[in-house]
Amino acid sequence: MKLHEYQAKELLRLYNVNTAEGVAIHKVEDVAGAYKKLSSDIVAVKAQIHAGGRGKGTLYDREDSKNPEAKEILKGGVKIAKNEKEALEYSEKILGAYLCTIQTLATGKKVSTVYLEAGANIKSEFYLSILLDRKLKKPVFVVSQEGGVNIEDVAATSPEKITKIPLEPSLGLQDWQAREIIFALGIPKETRKQALEFLKNLWTCYMKVDASLLEINPLALTENKTGKLEITALDCKMEIDDNALFRHDHRYDNIVKMRDKNEEDPLELKASEYNLNYIRLDGNVGCMVNGAGLAMGTMDIIKIAGAEPANFLDVGGGANVETVSNGFRIILEDKNVKAIYVNIFGGIVQCDRVAHGIVEAAKDIGINVPLIVRLQGTNAREAGEILANSGISLKVAKTLEEGAEMAANAVSAS
Repeated sequence: MKLHEYQAKELLRLYNVNTAEGVAIHKVEDVAGAYKKLSSDIVAVKAQIHAGGRGKGTLYDREDSKNPEAKEILKGGVKIAKNEKEALEYSEKILGAYLCTIQTLATGKKVSTVYLEAGANIKSEFYLSILLDRKLKKPVFVVSQEGGVNIEDVAATSPEKITKIPLEPSLGLQDWQAREIIFALGIPKETRKQALEFLKNLWTCYMKVDASLLEINPLALTENKTGKLEITALDCKMEIDDNALFRHDHRYDNIVKMRDKNEEDPLELKASEYNLNYIRLDGNVGCMVNGAGLAMGTMDIIKIAGAEPANFLDVGGGANVETVSNGFRIILEDKNVKAIYVNIFGGIVQCDRVAHGIVEAAKDIGINVPLIVRLQGTNAREAGEILANSGISLKVAKTLEEGAEMAANAVSAS
């Protein structure tokens, strides 16, 4: 489960991790009151959406940025306001607009919350994250002196500037590891004690909230009003392990209540209610596949054939009439879908059962786009007979490549 920046910082402060003070607002009329609560005249006005690259994104007045009628409102979803008037002006433009970044679809995401954060006197910027390394099967601290930039670019061009420190979960962050991080970042001597406490509290937060990702970019060396240097989390991205949410339903951190369903794709949200593994994409061929590996391969082969997958959809090993019907409903709600490719390899699931599901679903909900079906494996012959005698309009493919080519041809002909 993804959190907004302001929610992540609430959790950081709960575990005594130093952050800049800020106030989240949902209505323009609350800007003045929020601004007065901050101790700085200069404030950052930050759009809150579940996507990275907010500062370099573009705000539009319509959901689809590719719509020729979509009007560009503002460049960048993070703005620095020098006074209350500017804070109000930026908030008015950002709230209710659609922010399109490198991590959103072309439709962008509607901004329903703005975070006003007190300005900071920044001396240096760093990168720091804690994430799960599935190869090592351990949490890892990833740090770099290159902060405030895309860490992916640093990894591609200057990997030597990134330091990775794996931790034993049962032991946690040891003092010598924290000192290694501090030296790797080049933290000045007078701030190292506070930095050590910062890192330990950060690790505690990561473990206590069952985070799968905790990224601070930038982590900053700031100077407060008394001239004292300190380490401050200026931005924060946090994701919580869905499988651990049951532990946070009635706890003091109230993480479950932080879920923002408005930030989730409506189709993905509906698919989760049907227990379908669905991710919406930008393409035009709806995919229904069993098994994540086969689903990824199907998406690749569709691209090779000249079309674009509209979704990732894994119906799993228990596919039945209800599962298939719900899968079709989800796929067809995407107006970009021009054809559907069903690619099932019968192992645990039997092909004839899937075939019955396809026939019943087609009769029940109606499929108004070309349908291509490939069923191989257990009871594939029986499945072929069921489809042949069904009377519904579809094309049967014998191979993965043939099915992808049929789907691509159907899209180009539409």
